[in-house]
Amino acid sequence: MQVLIVGAGVVGLAVARAAALSGADVVVAEAGTAIGTGISSRNSEVIHAGIYYPTGSARALLCAPSRRLLYDFCASHGVPHRKCGKLIVATQDAELGRLEAIHAQGRANGVEGLELIDGAAARRLEPALSCTAALRSPETGIIDSHSFMTALRGDLEDRGGSIAFNTRIERLVPARNGWKAGFGDEWVDFDAVVNAAGLGAQRLGSATQGYPSARVPRLVLAKGNYFSFAGRPVFSRLVYPVPAPGGLGVHVTLDLAGRMRFGPDVEWIEQENYDVDPGRAAAFYGRIRDYWPDLPDGSLLPDYAGIRPKITGPGEPAADFMIDAPKDHGLHGLVHLFGIESPGLTSALSLAEMVVSYLSS
Repeated sequence: MQVLIVGAGVVGLAVARAAALSGADVVVAEAGTAIGTGISSRNSEVIHAGIYYPTGSARALLCAPSRRLLYDFCASHGVPHRKCGKLIVATQDAELGRLEAIHAQGRANGVEGLELIDGAAARRLEPALSCTAALRSPETGIIDSHSFMTALRGDLEDRGGSIAFNTRIERLVPARNGWKAGFGDEWVDFDAVVNAAGLGAQRLGSATQGYPSARVPRLVLAKGNYFSFAGRPVFSRLVYPVPAPGGLGVHVTLDLAGRMRFGPDVEWIEQENYDVDPGRAAAFYGRIRDYWPDLPDGSLLPDYAGIRPKITGPGEPAADFMIDAPKDHGLHGLVHLFGIESPGLTSALSLAEMVVSYLSS
């Protein structure tokens, strides 16, 4: 079976690898000049435990099992990572109920080792922290996402797969027993196609002949800004507030080089851009000082921004991953992936297995 994967981000590469492992002849079409230059290069690089997601959702079903696979993959492929753990903190009594609900949801999702602790216990773990209570997640970690994608690419190429850079798939047309993919003036035949184009997924969905336009969700751009800390890290774990609308709140992110950052926030935008407005630091100081009152003035520096490919907007309930497969839309050998945001990186390996199982249906 010849399979086309559109997009060489972490999800596209994971699907391509899984398809190649299943024996398929795989080509990845990437519009850019390298792997992982879009959404996959602009995130917190967190290995999520799988705590927050509603029971029965794709996120809940995929995240925790994929996180276990991901730790094993990192160990077997030499991908830098660290299981540093995470604290979700309540900074006032009014947040205790929400923290308890998050704990219950995490347990329902099968997340191991979750523990509600009081403020004193949290401060013994992180002396700089100020909170009323915390939920401790020992299974959360951090990863070098580019090394992960490089390892996925290596497995793909070891099994004969390839990546075509500077190749923007502009349209998909049903063909006898498969699909024709068009780019420029050229057409190439495939037995199956997976649209993992990230921010470009809706465009390709709309350019798929025979695919109902009503099934293409709107794309809502939720920009997340990050600020780096101009000093030595004061936390050894990730620290998250209780979730905020549109995201998980401005949290402490650590990287494997020993740097500490804060973010992302949620900035709803109309057009793609990655500039970080230094003026947004004022709101960051306020949010961070809820759990780290000693954050020094002038210590936050604009760093980078990413964009979540959301399919719901401000004030709307968060949407699940949209994995639109032949069983849903009725077109053989076609899977469109929309709204694959957090925890997309953590979920990539399990998501890939699911997608590949649909390609022959």
